[in-house]
Amino acid sequence: MANIEREERPERPTESDGTAHLFRALGRQIKVLRERAGMSQKDLGTATHCGEDLISAMERGVRTPQPEFLNRADKVLNAGGVLVAAIEEVREALTRSRTRHPDWFRDYARTEAEAVALHDYSNQAVPGLLQTEEYARALFTQRRPLLDEATIEKRVADRLDRQKIFERWPPPTMTYVLEEVVLQRPVGGRDAHERQLRRLLHVGRMRTVTLQIMPTDRAEHPSLDASFIMLTPKGRQQVAYTEAYGHARLITDPEEVRVFSELYGIIRSVALTPKESLMLIEKMLGDR
Repeated sequence: MANIEREERPERPTESDGTAHLFRALGRQIKVLRERAGMSQKDLGTATHCGEDLISAMERGVRTPQPEFLNRADKVLNAGGVLVAAIEEVREALTRSRTRHPDWFRDYARTEAEAVALHDYSNQAVPGLLQTEEYARALFTQRRPLLDEATIEKRVADRLDRQKIFERWPPPTMTYVLEEVVLQRPVGGRDAHERQLRRLLHVGRMRTVTLQIMPTDRAEHPSLDASFIMLTPKGRQQVAYTEAYGHARLITDPEEVRVFSELYGIIRSVALTPKESLMLIEKMLGDR
């Protein structure tokens, strides 16, 4: 049997923002309609391409019924548009809801959301804030141990929600240094890879973002260890963040943070300039 990783305890969809009643009421409607149709949770799950445990969680109000599910379930249960009519309210509630992340990531997510400056060095994958939906879904789908489908969708939605940081005004100052090999790896397939490269071009041209590429052919490299991020929360001292195999560390000790800050400065000095970096991405797209 496949090794499937599940959330230890699914957080209620909006337990912190006051709209949980909407999902509890919608869950009860789904249950009534299902029972009226003479279907079990397993039957409904099969008909709507969901797991039985996900149907149970939605009926109890601990998982959010996604618009795609409501469309399918409305037809399967002969609901006559009752579930479809709730889609706009669901979308609005999801937009208002607090971003939900794995426990080990939440401290970082809160700090990131209020940062006035963010500096990211990535050597394994495109940073989450720069990922397309396809790229993010491919990463979560391919990871081991396997995640169940509900968790994958939750993680993708949460990652995309973090990208609202680009819409803030005044926006935070952001710089990125990506290893060239990160751009070469076609995560999600050829088409998804191309769209991800175009996303990097788009973000790299923003006046609040500086994007640099570290060429693979550099004979000297100041950091061949892990990726890391430097954050400056509003009104607070700069912090550093590292992560390996789900083990996260938010570093606040001034001396440790200073070391990361110096290292990042050296990395940037060795990498291609922002203009050269964008030209490299354009060349990669032109060679396809």
